[in-house]
Formats: sequence, structure tokens, C-alpha cells
Amino acid sequence: MVIILALYRILAQFVLRLPWYLCLHPKRLRMSNLESGLTWQQAKEIAEQLLFQKTQKHLNDIEILVLEGSWEGLTYEEIGKRSGYSTEYLNKDIGNQLWKKLSEALGEKLTKKNFKVALERGKTKLQDRIKLPSSLRVSATELPFTEGAVAPSSPFYIERDGIESLGYKTVVKPAALIRIKAPNLMGKTSLIMKLLDHAASENYQTVYLGLNSVNKSVLTNLELFLRWLCLQVSRELKLANQLENYWYTEIFGSNDNCTLYFEEYLLPQINCPLVLGLDDIDRLFSYREVIEDFLGMLRSWHEKGKIADVWRQLRLVVAHSTEVYIPLDINQSPFNAGVPLELTEFDPIQVKSLACFHGLNWNNSEVEKLMKMVCGHPYLIRLGIYEIACGKITLEELLQAAATEAGIYSNHLRRHLQALRQAPELAKALQQVVTSWEPVELDSLQIYKLHSMGLVEQQGNRVVPRCHLYREYFSRVLV
Repeated sequence: MVIILALYRILAQFVLRLPWYLCLHPKRLRMSNLESGLTWQQAKEIAEQLLFQKTQKHLNDIEILVLEGSWEGLTYEEIGKRSGYSTEYLNKDIGNQLWKKLSEALGEKLTKKNFKVALERGKTKLQDRIKLPSSLRVSATELPFTEGAVAPSSPFYIERDGIESLGYKTVVKPAALIRIKAPNLMGKTSLIMKLLDHAASENYQTVYLGLNSVNKSVLTNLELFLRWLCLQVSRELKLANQLENYWYTEIFGSNDNCTLYFEEYLLPQINCPLVLGLDDIDRLFSYREVIEDFLGMLRSWHEKGKIADVWRQLRLVVAHSTEVYIPLDINQSPFNAGVPLELTEFDPIQVKSLACFHGLNWNNSEVEKLMKMVCGHPYLIRLGIYEIACGKITLEELLQAAATEAGIYSNHLRRHLQALRQAPELAKALQQVVTSWEPVELDSLQIYKLHSMGLVEQQGNRVVPRCHLYREYFSRVLV
């Protein structure tokens, strides 16, 4: 017993002299080195920004593929099986160069094993100071105004946390259906363009159709609308108009004729996947007879893709505002099928990056001030940064006038006010929210509608104003 106790004391003294981290279980030790508070999308964005600052170049598709696979803990062999590339090519040609470039961008040695924690430190570097070379900054006269979609290749396009990467993975799947929903001005059109651009890089045919430009007389008549749809897709694909050869009005209904046109003419003609982006379909929501048949047809196309090869070629990307409400047959609507993409707000790093590309050398305090007023709302952030970058207003002046009729957000605020005045009960509910400093409990339908309009944030079964701008403005005008 004495000998055992002596050995125990010697062993205890030895262990106490070891560095603490060597006492961890090997698996736990390995995880402690690799775990990171970042999401994959945040890590990708940090790597992109740091690399661009250093080289003025972005990661290419295969480098992103290797980075994402490594993020998921896959070996090069596993990444190769997923992507179709050889293990040797991914390891020696792509991986080695990727870690070398990122090492130079971060100023420290990066490997496949340690890059997660290194990117975490890279996040701190970006937060401390994001600065572009003056040659890459856009002058005030060249800044794009904050209207319409942001081009996929534009530095002003800011990717959200995991949204684009999920869309990229989904859009290349046979018979895919992607549903993009968000309040107005959150970037739905820009995201559609980004997904179509990715599909085009995979040698897919792509067609974008926005319903905002369609005449009301076409939208209110199902027959005319579906003929318009077929003709527009034909034109975009540079195919001859063959409607009269496939449209049997005396035998089939409009949905059947449109389906026949796609199945027997359009899809076989192109002989490759087709991604059809349908934007602003909420314009149809006011015309119930049209929207129910149209959405039922889209749902049937998606279902056909599960059993018919020709329909596997079609991938649908459908975007609509959440500010319009329609009762639909749940079995007919595509809104409960496919993959939903809900657009999120910008985070502080994204706001600082956007300011940087506008030529503003903002510190964290300036980012926080703007975000305290409008949170991370993409349009409100972009408009504020644009006006400041153009020299029209200072940040302090913007914040002081933000919730007034003289502020830069007045048009946006009045649009919401007009919608609320057409729904008095909803306006009364919002008034309760903006005049209370505690979360407010509302009727579930009222919560749904106000949240869909982008005016409130949910906290459990209660809501608070989405941002300080809405609290200030609506507490004044909703009296």
C-alpha cells in the first residue's frame, strides 16, 4: 500500500507539471483546436474579404468547394467523392495553393487543421479595420444608386449567412424548387440573379421573368398570362414561337396547354437543365382565380420532376413578398414544397464591408450608430451608406432626421404607413408595440402580418419593433 501511495504521488506531481491542454482527452483536444464560433458562411466571407484585400482576387469555385469540405471536417478523398475531382488534384494542386494564399492574407501559417481558429482571428482583424486600397474604392460619381437588383459580380452584393450557399447546392439538383420570401427591399431579386448566375456557370440555361413589368390585362387573365409565360421563355431561350402548334384551346385548359408546351417543346429543345426564375409573383395574389391555378401548375411541375426525366431538367426559383396574404389550398401551393430561403439582415462585418466599398473608412462605432437606428435592414443600410458616401449628408445628420419627414427614409416609412392605414386593426397593434418598452403579446395573426411586413421582431410569443427607426416614426404618426 505504501508503494502504491508513493507511485500515486509521483504520478500526480508529473501530471501537475504538464501543460493543462495535454490533460484533455485526445478527441476533446482535437476539437478544442478546431472549434469556432463562426458559421460556414461567415468563415467564407472572412476568407473572401481578407484574400481580396491582399490580392484583389476572390476565391474560385473549386477553392470554395475545398474550403467548405474542410470546414465540414471532410478529407480530400471525401471531398473528391462529393465533387468528382481526384484526391491528388484537390490536395496538391488546390489545397496547397489555397492554404498558402490564405496564410499570406492572414499573415500567419494556415493549414487544413488550424484554419478555423485562424479565420476566427481574421474576423477580429476585419472588425478592427477593413480598408481597401484607394484604387479599388468607388468614387462618389460612380456609386450605384440603391434601386433595383445588385449585379451578381458587384462588390456591393453582400452574401448572407448560408443563404447563397444553400441556394447554390439546391439549384443544381434535378427538379429543384427554391422559394425566396422576404418583405420588400430585402434583396430577393438580387438573390435570384445570383442563383441564376451560378446556374449559368454550370452551363445551365437560365431565364429570369419579373412580373412587375407585365400589363394588368395579362395578369388578370389566366389564358393570356400562361401564353405570355410560354412566349417569354421561348424568346429568352432564342427558340421559335410554337404556341399555335401546342395550344389546344378546344380540348385542354390553360394549365394543360402550358404544361404541354414545356414538356413537348421547350425542355426537349434545349437538352440541358433550365433554371426558371419567377420574380414578384405576389403581383398575382390579388387575382385569386389566376394565382391558384398558376401556383397549382408550378407545384405539379415540381412533382412531375420526381418521376419524369424531362421535368427533372426544370428547376424553379420563385420569389414573392411576404407583405401580401392569400388563402391557398395547401396541397396546391408550392409554398409548402421545395427549399425556402428567407433573407436575413446584414451583420456588423457586412455593414463595414459595404461602407468600405463605398469609400468610407468607418470604425466600429460608426457602424454601430447606423445599425442602432436601422439594424441590419439591407435597403436602409445601403441607402444610408450611399447618401453619406456621396457627401449629401453626414452620419450624425442622417441619424437626427432619420424618423422625420425630412429624412432619407421618409418614402420607405410612408409606404408602410399607407399600408397600415388600410388595415386599422394592424395599425393599432403596431402602435401598442412601438409605444411599449417591453415586448408585447399580440394576436398570432397580427404577429404574423407585422413580422411579414418586416416591422417587428419576435421574441417568443411577443414582439418588439424591428428597429429604432420604426419605433420613433410609428410612435409619432400612429396616434
